[in-house]
Amino acid sequence: MPGLNDTLLVFTDIDGTLLDSHTHEWQPAEAWLTRLRQHEIPVILCSSMTAAEIVAIQKMVGLQGQPFIAENGAVIQLDTRWEAHNNASRLLNGTTHDQITTVLTPLRENEGYKFTTFSDLEVAALVELTGYTPAQASLARLHEASETLIWRDSDERMAKFDADLNRFGLRLVQGARYWHVIDQRDGKDQAVNWLTRQYCQHEGKQYTTLGLGDGPNDAPMLDNVDFAIVVKGFNRDGVTLRDDDPSRVYRTTQTGPAGWHEGLDHVFGAS
Repeated sequence: MPGLNDTLLVFTDIDGTLLDSHTHEWQPAEAWLTRLRQHEIPVILCSSMTAAEIVAIQKMVGLQGQPFIAENGAVIQLDTRWEAHNNASRLLNGTTHDQITTVLTPLRENEGYKFTTFSDLEVAALVELTGYTPAQASLARLHEASETLIWRDSDERMAKFDADLNRFGLRLVQGARYWHVIDQRDGKDQAVNWLTRQYCQHEGKQYTTLGLGDGPNDAPMLDNVDFAIVVKGFNRDGVTLRDDDPSRVYRTTQTGPAGWHEGLDHVFGAS
């Protein structure tokens, strides 16, 4: 297991991992966020959320200026110190949100798929559906390179829908609560690997990586870091990893930010 004096990058999911999925509470993780900040260890938020949502969360938990990965890897925000980087300050990967919409709308009309996208809903309706505040709901609609949807059809129809998306270079990704349509070339794993390389090149160091997540869409990320913490979640499919060796992977008994705290206690020792 790594130590706090090692050269580390911490990648973490947000919803259901750093934040409670229902209450959006994060305070159980606060002590470890402070400790990591004191050791100058970057904490990189990696989520299906929009960049606008993540910027607000960074401010809330004290991670301003850190890089982040939004929309399941489709959007990467660089460290604010890297002003000279070719992709400063934000990299948008693959297909844009507007292009994805031009695929989803006719697919739904022509094939009769039953789903609702976040873009379909007014803020008030999204608040009622998700439990977000109006401000949070407004930020959740600001997709740049993906679309979030609520699936209302059968599992069999979902398989056909995903196949139809594949024909347009898109794919369906399962999150903690919702489904997300992104470019086939995007993913949390691709973004984590790319951002780790940028750190190595820009800072001139080799980094050990630690990842935390609770949903199926976190599995690629957790498979591509050196050490992984699977925070106990509520998804029926859980998180299946290619390399589930206990020397590399710890599965928490607690959920949300309490599980986040538990996982870091396990890796680094109690805070």
